[in-house]
Amino acid sequence: MSAAVSDNDVMMDEAKRNESFEKRSDDSNNICKKIFEAQGRLVEIDGPVRICGDLHGQFPDLIRLFAQGGFPPDSNYMFLGDYVDRGAYSLEVILLCLSFKARYPNNFMMLRGNHELAHINDKYGFREEIFTRKGEFAIPIYEEFTVRGTFGQTDRCTLGFQKMFDVMPLVGLIGGRILCMHGGISKQLKSLDDLRKLRSPFNLEDDCLENDILWSDPGKGSTGWQPNPRGASVVFGEDAVIECCKMLDIDLIVRGHQCVQDGYEFFAGKKLVTVFSAPHYLGTFTNNAAMCKVSAGLQVSFEVLIPEDLKVEERKMGPESTAAEMTQ
Repeated sequence: MSAAVSDNDVMMDEAKRNESFEKRSDDSNNICKKIFEAQGRLVEIDGPVRICGDLHGQFPDLIRLFAQGGFPPDSNYMFLGDYVDRGAYSLEVILLCLSFKARYPNNFMMLRGNHELAHINDKYGFREEIFTRKGEFAIPIYEEFTVRGTFGQTDRCTLGFQKMFDVMPLVGLIGGRILCMHGGISKQLKSLDDLRKLRSPFNLEDDCLENDILWSDPGKGSTGWQPNPRGASVVFGEDAVIECCKMLDIDLIVRGHQCVQDGYEFFAGKKLVTVFSAPHYLGTFTNNAAMCKVSAGLQVSFEVLIPEDLKVEERKMGPESTAAEMTQ
């Protein structure tokens, strides 16, 4: 085991044992809710910034990402959502991210993913983790509300996270040219003002822009807008991406939502890139993780975390390549 990995493991253990880290989670929740409400559904920032995709409770890998990219506030970050579910350490991941958000609200951006939804948490593990570990985190993390339990019983649990999730930003814009979201684009998206007017909360049953931003996917070989095999939202083609970039006057769309083998994957002539930041996903996949690094001048490169030896490679798109130049 390398010294860097050993140090990261020590940091993870300290974070898990740190009493104040646990006891302040309720405060972080409330503070971040107010910050999210103030920042709005579309957050607009400048570079430099590192963009990270899905984490899914893989806390050791989150620490490794910070070790590579720099811990806040030394580096700025934008996360694309899906902090929780599936992995074993969803609480550590979301609480650490919220702590950084509360401490550095203008340096640490958090977008909402489709796994920041109550019914998804009920199905994919976050809610179960709360019940399993509530003795370990003996604090009122959640605000009471009634949910239908997995085995049919009605449980009273504290889910203040859900009220905080409801007001998280859905979209980020970097330097006016790079658009970020969890899922993808929508045929209902016509202007950046549409993103500034996104509803919060919104009806999950609606065929709406908000749901598409959380759930839509690019489709290889697809054109236009097609039904999504997930059963939610749509699949969009390369033509839809190119038209969207032209209509919004942007150069690049960065999204998460899908595990890709190399940690990042381009689509539509490098007008869109999928970024996934959970290496060795679920302990069964062999995928790399990636961060998209955007400079102050909007030059784009990728830092790739390889799961076998935790080596990090930096892959540039060419000398001083900006998002605009990548598509030329």
